[in-house]
Amino acid sequence: MKIAIVGQQDFGKAVLEAFLARKDEVAGVFCAPEKPGARPDALKVAAQEKGVQVFQFASLKSDDAKKALKDLNVDIGIMAFVLQFAPQDFVTIPKKGTIQYHPSLLPLYRGPSSINWPIIRGDRKTGLTIFRPNDGLDEGPVVLQKETEISLDDTLGTVYFDRLFPMGVKAMLEAADLVVANKHKEVVQDESRATYEGWCRKAEAKINWSNHVDFVYNLIRGCNPAPGAWTTLEGKELQVFDARKHPVRTFGAVKGKIGEVVEVTEKSFQVTAQGGRIEVLRAKLGDGKKVAVGELLAAGQIKPGALVGS
Repeated sequence: MKIAIVGQQDFGKAVLEAFLARKDEVAGVFCAPEKPGARPDALKVAAQEKGVQVFQFASLKSDDAKKALKDLNVDIGIMAFVLQFAPQDFVTIPKKGTIQYHPSLLPLYRGPSSINWPIIRGDRKTGLTIFRPNDGLDEGPVVLQKETEISLDDTLGTVYFDRLFPMGVKAMLEAADLVVANKHKEVVQDESRATYEGWCRKAEAKINWSNHVDFVYNLIRGCNPAPGAWTTLEGKELQVFDARKHPVRTFGAVKGKIGEVVEVTEKSFQVTAQGGRIEVLRAKLGDGKKVAVGELLAAGQIKPGALVGS
């Protein structure tokens, strides 16, 4: 088939390489322009290396963007991790229209941080959706869905990189084949089940140690590696990445005050929350690097009895 890819970064690159590997014709790639001083987009670099024409328009609503896509005369458009708005008079240009990837089980978790929130909320399942983009946010008819479990210790990183990323690349190929062959079904999303979640950024990633240990742990793993759950220690920001949860099961067994560093070993320290403790294994303090906690402890930067988040 002859396709155009609209996307960016590593996922867009992987989708490009997957179509090229099976000898499909990628007529062009559309990437958002990089911000001044930013590294070249991974999809753009890969396309240029493979001799694929690259287009970078400030807006896909522009007449120039529409003309560029029309001139390519492609069978189908493939939207792989797209942050630019793509209007209907753009996505309907290819002969078979356009399909888009979204890393949640739509209509659940529409929005830009759809991998973070299911983990933060303690969900035990998520997945991906290939759908027809319309002018709403992640609202178009569903072409294909794939599910994956969320284990009790999964993080944003494991869910995405180990499963939703490779599953998504394969699903884009599968959905494209179905659409081009007219063998697909389009299922309208059930608006009564729809949820929308905004960005999970620094404000949302702040740890409240007064919350139950389950909530604190889910926030940490849902923000690992980005944006990074955080607290404060002696006026410095302390980002918490790899961690373990230690719930208590008997009355009065919680040690120390809420937010107190109550136990320190050579490789970790534990902080008290409601109903248990969080053991921190990898963190970033102030302007330092993300390191194994043992390095911070060896340097005397974290001591028993310290209060975090105060």
